[in-house]
Parts: sequence; structure tokens; C-alpha cells
Amino acid sequence: MVHYRWPARQTTGNNIWYPGTPAAVDTAGWLTTAGLHTSSMSTDLLVDSAWVADRLDEVRLVDVREAWEFDAMGHLPGAVSIPFERYRDDDSPDPGTLPGGEAFADLLAEAGISPEDTIVAYDDTHGVFAARFVLTALVYGHDDARLLNGDFSAWRREREVSDAAPDTEPVEYEPPQVAGDAPIVGREAVEAAIENGETTLIDTREAWEYEESHLPGAIRLDWMELVDEGTRGVKSPSEIESLLADRGIDTDRERRIILYCNTSRRLSHTFVVLRSLGFENVAVYEGSMTEWTDAGGAVTAGESSD
Repeated sequence: MVHYRWPARQTTGNNIWYPGTPAAVDTAGWLTTAGLHTSSMSTDLLVDSAWVADRLDEVRLVDVREAWEFDAMGHLPGAVSIPFERYRDDDSPDPGTLPGGEAFADLLAEAGISPEDTIVAYDDTHGVFAARFVLTALVYGHDDARLLNGDFSAWRREREVSDAAPDTEPVEYEPPQVAGDAPIVGREAVEAAIENGETTLIDTREAWEYEESHLPGAIRLDWMELVDEGTRGVKSPSEIESLLADRGIDTDRERRIILYCNTSRRLSHTFVVLRSLGFENVAVYEGSMTEWTDAGGAVTAGESSD
């Protein structure tokens, strides 16, 4: 049985959301494809190592570690190297640290990844850097992008790695614009969310950062709190549900959620986790605290409720 990611999305005003329909839930609590019409390929944002191992010839693996790690420590079989710094750019014409559609298309084309390919990204830091790659791909309309649940170290404990250079041929990849249904919002949408109180704002940073300053009304949920340090992957759904309840985060899957951090890296991991848990209306504030404070946005100081 494979997991399921809601495919339907829509834009409402300045906010971009992912509405969906009810789906079955497996015994562990993850959304599944039971009773749903799906292709043979999983459409979940979060996939485990067994799923990937069974599809090494079907998916395109992207290793976002530094190039020296890829070469010296080995990598998943068939993976290509696209280091983190290559898909972030503070000076691109697109919001936040997005690299720009042309630059991102060049990266994928050079790596031999076509628009129709299934991408699975991984790193060696519990998935936070790879999650940023997944979110970037979604923003530019490459909808079939997933995050490996666990990281390189977790994979290496149980499975073989390779030191062979990838056999890739460049392909054509038409430079995309930011997709009209991309899961990102701007500062105006955040201001409106603060004012109307109908959206849950989640700060994915560490406690000291939150205490120093945060968006008014935001609830702190450090992205690392969703990680099982033993498995190096995501905690079980029941553990995450309990954590959300403890923080006072509404678990209504249809409630609107906006995530932020400082530079849109850490929020990416939380985005993948919440979407995989079935939260339908999750978006990210791409500019995050860097843009917010530069614009003189209102902030609040003080301890979180945890």
C-alpha cells in the first residue's frame, strides 16, 4: 500500500491552498491510497527507503549534500548531486531564496531530469535540506517530487551505497515560472492572516529565536521536534498528533496553516510532514522573518507555550 498526497489545489485571493477530499488512513495514521484510484507510483511527499529501493530504476534520486560528501562518502545508487547552495539564490527575481525558474530548469536539465520524472531528494541532516529541494520543485510546477523519510546515514545502515559516477545525459527542461498554484504566500497574505485570526501561523525555528521575536499569534513548532533522532526520519503520526495537541495547534485538516522560519529552509521539512499527515491547506511564507523584519513588520517577543 502506498501513501497519498492530495493532488487538487486552488488559489484564493492572495492565499494558495491545497484543498482535498477525505481519504483512507492506515493503521499507523498515514494517508493511504486504499479505495482511491491511483497510478502505480506513490503520490506522497514522504516516501520510505523500502519504497525507494523497490523503484531505483523508476525514480530520479537527488543528493543535496555538498559535492565532496557525494564523492567521498558515496551516495544512493543512481543518485545525482545537486548541492543545496545551487538551488537557493537571494538575488533571483523570484520570492525569498527561490533560485529562479531558468536556473532551476538548468539544474534539472543538466542532471538529466525531465518534467515527467519522479524525484526523490535526500540529504544527511534528517531531510531538512532535501525538503527544501522538494518544495522548490513544487513551486516551479514539478509536482512529482518526494522526500526520503530518513537520510543518507539511515539508508546506509540497512542498504548499499555507491561510489560510481552517475550515468546521466542532459535533457530539455523548459524554464518554468512560479506555478500559479504554488504553495507559497507573500507578506500581504500573512498580514491578513494575523488580522483575521482564521489561519494558524507556525514558527518552525528554535525556542530562543521564537522568544527573541516572532509573528503575532504564531505557535512555535521547531521542525526538529518532528524528527525521530533514532531512525533519523519523521516521528510516527500518533507522536506528531500528540505534539500538535500539546502546542494547541488545531488539527482540523481543512484549517489554513502558514509556516515560516528565517529563510524558508526549516519550514520546508514541516511542510512535507504536515502535508503527508493530510493537512490540506498548508502554505509557506517564502520571505519568512528575513523579509518580515526588513519590511518593519510587527513582531512579538516572549516564551512559547511548550
